[in-house]
Amino acid sequence: MDDLTGARWRTSTRSSSNGGACVEVADNLPGVILVRDTKDREGGTLAFSPAAWQAFVTRVAARP
Repeated sequence: MDDLTGARWRTSTRSSSNGGACVEVADNLPGVILVRDTKDREGGTLAFSPAAWQAFVTRVAARP
């Protein structure tokens, strides 16, 4: 996916408020979930299928 201009980015609710480990997620584009580093927005974007993203979120939420 090369054209990300329509992505609506939001900061993860799990991100810290002190400028530390922050990520942004865009889940408004069809068939893809995008993730990027808030501190380095031009540094690259990870793309996940909705199923892969849901599996990741489920797994992280289950961690103690």
